[in-house]
Amino acid sequence: MDKKEIERVENYLKKTFGTSTLNLRPQPKKADMAEVFIGDEFIATLYREDEEGELSYQFQMAILDIDLEEAS
Repeated sequence: MDKKEIERVENYLKKTFGTSTLNLRPQPKKADMAEVFIGDEFIATLYREDEEGELSYQFQMAILDIDLEEAS
């Protein structure tokens, strides 16, 4: 993903999740992946999928059981 593409997806995610502190950081070893952060906290990975000319992005976020206990 190039800088312009990351910026477009980042703006979409900021609007969708309602937070200006969300940012995407490209993964230097993987051209089709970025890491998603809110502030300094890593929250998810984002993968670019290009299959048969159809472009999409896959957002993967793991929620640990211990995180749910802390939120209660």
